Amino acid sequence: MSDVNERIKQQLESHPVLLYMKGSPDFPQCGFSARVAGILKALNTEFAYVNIFEDPELREALKSYSSWPTYPQLYVKGELIGGCDIAMELYESGELAQLIDETRAA
Repeated sequence: MSDVNERIKQQLESHPVLLYMKGSPDFPQCGFSARVAGILKALNTEFAYVNIFEDPELREALKSYSSWPTYPQLYVKGELIGGCDIAMELYESGELAQLIDETRAA
């Protein structure tokens, strides 16, 4: 299990904006993942993604790691932002754009 947690940590450290999702941004496999990927694209955000269907071990470990039971999970600068509902709220309020702008300035 610690190997998986180490992998998660490395992924988060390597990518300022990371989306753990079902499918890929071009071929999302659930509406919530599609919506969050769409938000990031609308903000012209460079982001990495991990298709959790390709890594069942990571999919289970990430739930414990983040204390967040569902997908997608959006991380900015290694911190969990949340899932689809929270990402939508932050997008609509402009806060998500601010968080992402901070990663570009860093």
